[in-house]
Amino acid sequence: MNENNAPMIEVKNLSKSFGTLEAVHGISLKVFPKQVLVIIGPSGSGKSTLLRTMNWLEQPTEGEVFVDGISLWENQYRINDIRSNIGMVFQNFNLYGHLTVTENITLALRIVKKIKKEDAQRIAMQQLMKVGIADKADYYPSQLSGGQQQRVAIARALAMEPKVMLFDEPTSALDPEMIKEVLDVMQLLVKEGMTMVIVTHEMGFAKAAADEIIFMDMGKIVERAAPEVFFEHPACERTQQFLSQILKH
Repeated sequence: MNENNAPMIEVKNLSKSFGTLEAVHGISLKVFPKQVLVIIGPSGSGKSTLLRTMNWLEQPTEGEVFVDGISLWENQYRINDIRSNIGMVFQNFNLYGHLTVTENITLALRIVKKIKKEDAQRIAMQQLMKVGIADKADYYPSQLSGGQQQRVAIARALAMEPKVMLFDEPTSALDPEMIKEVLDVMQLLVKEGMTMVIVTHEMGFAKAAADEIIFMDMGKIVERAAPEVFFEHPACERTQQFLSQILKH
């Protein structure tokens, strides 16, 4: 990671309120090319809300978001164009049940990128091979395990050739034995140099994959550090308390 690079994502003094609830308060951060930023914290700390502002699924109440130097506030009229550079993987896989695996992946390629059917299918197969389920190309989502469905969701995002990938607790809806197969795919993306922002409760993965860890509580960044410092020598009492609870389990 070279911090002389322009950041891929920059958040400046960002706040987001839902009525009287301030979910995110005054957050600033930068994500540089090839960086893996992991965001952790208790439920309700604002992690997912922060992530969703990065591709304008939530509009901030205050502050700015820049993607590859482009202000999302000033370019809302072309938000779909900007979003095509941002892959997003959700807790729940958001696959179309009436479409096959291949059709789920090729849909955006054909509609958004105007790619021919044959070329879109070739791209879909390449991504299915990457995530290890090329043999499921003609299956429907209901015929797949949760881990397989999440790998389809990752393949669908990767097919658009994004510059950055956002993951919102991608393993939280999975049975324990399926978590590893999804984390293995994400670890492969780390090795390939994909820029990623990941909200997760998987501490082992965070320790292994992250360049930087951000700990959030009550809508604010409490602590940020490299993983070896964060886990071994957390500076803030709130971080120490959180880790002592979560690492017991």
